Amino acid sequence: MPYYVYVTAAGEGKIGIWALDPDTGQLTWQQDVVLGGGPSPLAVHPDQRTLYAGLRSVNHLLSLRIDPTNGSLSPIRAIELQSDPCYLATDRSGRYLFSAYYRAGHVAVHPIEPDGAASLPPIEWRATAPCAHALQTNPTNRYAYVPHVAQSNAIHQFVFDAQTGHLTPNPIPRVVPEPGVGPRHYCFHPSLNVVYFDNEQGCSVTAYHLDPADGTLRPFQTLSTLPEGYTGQNTCAQIHITSQGSYLYAANRGHDSIACYAIDQETGTLTSLGQRQAQATPRAFNVDPSGRFLLASGLDTGRMTVYRIEAGRGTLEPLGEVSVGERPMWVTIIDLHA
Repeated sequence: MPYYVYVTAAGEGKIGIWALDPDTGQLTWQQDVVLGGGPSPLAVHPDQRTLYAGLRSVNHLLSLRIDPTNGSLSPIRAIELQSDPCYLATDRSGRYLFSAYYRAGHVAVHPIEPDGAASLPPIEWRATAPCAHALQTNPTNRYAYVPHVAQSNAIHQFVFDAQTGHLTPNPIPRVVPEPGVGPRHYCFHPSLNVVYFDNEQGCSVTAYHLDPADGTLRPFQTLSTLPEGYTGQNTCAQIHITSQGSYLYAANRGHDSIACYAIDQETGTLTSLGQRQAQATPRAFNVDPSGRFLLASGLDTGRMTVYRIEAGRGTLEPLGEVSVGERPMWVTIIDLHA
């Protein structure tokens, strides 16, 4: 059975739906769902029956029902937000939807109703700092983190109450890296207490130990996302990990590549595998649920490349590309039959 791929094309106000063959990596277009409003970030409910889309040009959050038979979408409810969201995620229970607001310097927590739709009023509308870029909880659903790029240059640490949906600042409220690093997005190792952040301005990836007793982060390794000797302009975008926790990938905008890393399964330590050329300005990409394919779109080209993740190596082999629309901003891949 195919996986389903959802790609927001902000310049055309649509979500494109593609079927991905889990054996060959071939993409087959299914349909475009026209929404308007500059759709950008996406999130999927843990039961994979609801997709959430942030419409950044109109400050709306749209909840859409996913048809489990063919991956098609139908709107459930739209709610008005106080700013434009740059990031969405649910908590691990699927009771709450998180959002981060770059321009507003806030994060929010919205309740999710029994029909799967996010609702008002928000449980939290919390000021953090300018350039807030993400919010999600760790696998135990106890701790949450908000990285901030540019001038704020910090990771805010929170304790999350899964019963009420409230965020409480950790007794150690923030981690401040060296100047000019700019932590942007992050992902958790599936079996180790390790979190990987990519650094927008620092053009690097930092591995942090997560203390399960108090939720605090401690950095233990930083590696560049760029090849040695590169002196051109660059910023990092998204970061993703394979479901087995074997390989990590981060996007370079400027160098226009995907940086590849192998992960030591005992320590979480990274080893660089180099970079693979990508579409121009690869803002959005993702890894399929099996860890066999990586799909990376180009903000400037409106096209998406499918790569095979080489078994036992983690390097990327391009298989083909498709047109996905103007200004692709997010790529989400789900297995509806898992």
